Amino acid sequence: MFRVKTFLCKFPLTVIMLPLSPSAPLGLFYKCCRRFVFEREKTSEMQETIRYLLGRAGASGFGSKSTAEDVTKTSADLHNITAIITGATSGIGEETARVLAMRGVRLVLPARNLKAAQETKSRIAGELPESEIIVLPLDLSSLSSVQSFVSSFLGLHLPLNLLINNAGKFSRNFELSEDGIEMTFATNYLGHFLLTKLLIEKMVETASTTGIEGRIVNVSSGIYTWFSGDGLRYLDLVTRKKIVYDATRTYALSKLANLLHTIELAEKLEEMGANVIANCVHPGIVRTRLTRDREGFLTDLAFAMASKLLKTIPQAAATTCYVAVHPAVAGVTGKYFVDCNEASPSEEVVSMKEAARFWSASEEMTMENMSKEKDKAM
Repeated sequence: MFRVKTFLCKFPLTVIMLPLSPSAPLGLFYKCCRRFVFEREKTSEMQETIRYLLGRAGASGFGSKSTAEDVTKTSADLHNITAIITGATSGIGEETARVLAMRGVRLVLPARNLKAAQETKSRIAGELPESEIIVLPLDLSSLSSVQSFVSSFLGLHLPLNLLINNAGKFSRNFELSEDGIEMTFATNYLGHFLLTKLLIEKMVETASTTGIEGRIVNVSSGIYTWFSGDGLRYLDLVTRKKIVYDATRTYALSKLANLLHTIELAEKLEEMGANVIANCVHPGIVRTRLTRDREGFLTDLAFAMASKLLKTIPQAAATTCYVAVHPAVAGVTGKYFVDCNEASPSEEVVSMKEAARFWSASEEMTMENMSKEKDKAM
């Protein structure tokens, strides 16, 4: 272990990444490496890094080197399962969709870019001709689009067993959604909050009539720990341009909101007595389209140097698939998973009180904007 630590501490990421903006996706990755590698007092994070490098499995029998295909091999027959997966046009979302289709799951792929979604469908169908895949339009940054998607889906009269809120956006520059919400927060969190809320009744009904446990998976990120302070106040100040926009901090807030959403959602589902669980996952450090704005020699070199800390996309999709379908997760709810194992969220930024507070504020934001849309229609 001493040799691994020594190697990590000598890892020359600093030389490559210091000139890059900390608010850019690659700068975000640099800060993540610093957090995992150089902050010695964070022993649990150091242990996670070492466990990844050594490929050690946790209590679940799976570890950071496990792939999405590995963790679904022991799942029961999934041919009667229907899943909605956001952000499935590339990266982790597409791999999640492909592996679940391999196990017989019917897929509903919402997408803002329908051409990209159809291409994903074609790739999966080319490999798995018997797969059933439905593409529907959805722009998560738009609350009216979320409502339209839900109406379209319910009109199909399909069951709904799995909801995987995977889509993510990193806005380098300040931008507001059509509802007047900061774009990263609107896409990564608020759109998923409303989507989940509008589909809960269908999921509870499906679980009740089929006897199959429903599962909701929110994809967050370990970067949530980078946000400190009053999240809702920060969002308000950013939205009203009262403070300088920090892309990385805002992204971290959206991922914290995903985790808080999971905690409160699990509580409400238990209060309802619903046969539906909700959990949150951190996929790990992986190179996806979030880095596309920084493509180039420096980016390629930095990621090549940091390759031992990176996961492949199949490895990054493993935790999502594990939490979505593995039998060992049955009845487990309101938890945070890393490397296919339960992990403890940071007590500094995560609490039941804050989860309830975010839920109330999110309901107000969605109801307010939905009321505005109704007024326009009239």
